[in-house]
Amino acid sequence: MVFTLARTYLHGYNYQQIGSPPVYTINRTEEFDRWLARLADLKARAKILVRVRRAERGHFGDAKLLEDGVSEMRIDCGPGYRIYFARQGRMVYLLLCGGDKSTQSADIKHAKTMWAAIRKELS
Repeated sequence: MVFTLARTYLHGYNYQQIGSPPVYTINRTEEFDRWLARLADLKARAKILVRVRRAERGHFGDAKLLEDGVSEMRIDCGPGYRIYFARQGRMVYLLLCGGDKSTQSADIKHAKTMWAAIRKELS
């Protein structure tokens, strides 16, 4: 069986260059911003920010639902960075907190606590 492309794109094509509108509104916590600012690995920081921008457009990439409405985005860089988030409609409470593989269990527990507090505040 032979597969052919229906359309060919120029090298370097990027959906963001054509101005695709955001799908989600991203809310970042101060805690996440502090964590990101403290990251010494500039390459990792850049990759994380790219993932945030893609998530805004509905492309969460390597992500999975954990429990209690909290999901995890895995960043393939350095020690295995994680970003924890929750969605409510078109609002994404992305970036409840961040961490890496070594602190994963504690980070998940903390993200669940943060999401419960945010949900309570919203109701």
